[in-house]
Amino acid sequence: MPLSPLDIHNKEFGRGFRGYNEDEVNEFLDQIIKDYEGLIKEKKELEERLKQTDERVGHFTNIEETLHKSIVVAQEAAEEVRRNSQKEAKLIVREAEKNADRIVNESLTKARRIAMEIEELKKQSKVFRNRFKMLVEAQLDLIDTDDWETLMEYDLDTTNLERLEEQEED
Repeated sequence: MPLSPLDIHNKEFGRGFRGYNEDEVNEFLDQIIKDYEGLIKEKKELEERLKQTDERVGHFTNIEETLHKSIVVAQEAAEEVRRNSQKEAKLIVREAEKNADRIVNESLTKARRIAMEIEELKKQSKVFRNRFKMLVEAQLDLIDTDDWETLMEYDLDTTNLERLEEQEED
């Protein structure tokens, strides 16, 4: 067990022939007691500071561990978000491809239907043109007939007609 200042103060030395000067020894012991008390006090202060420092280091260690765990959780969450985003992007691309295929197929179907309608209209216009041509040719044939010439030669007596009109008016 270490010496305390009180142990040093109460220490009694035996007397011998030609021993030490008692006042010098007491004065030296008083100086040792003072220095020893100062060292004990300083030791207690240093122990208290060490304790506080250990508590702070422990606190910061806890904070560091918490931050590390938070970083790991954040990294895992970011990875999960990235994976989910990739899955969602793939789904969106698949859906877009399906829609694009559907739109292309619908467009091709419409284009085929329109092409068939155009062909049908061409046929109908040929038929109409041929019929119209035949009608015009028939009318031209009518105009070219001799019947028109005979009609022009036909002379009508209009005097009888004028009399008949006058009678009807009366």
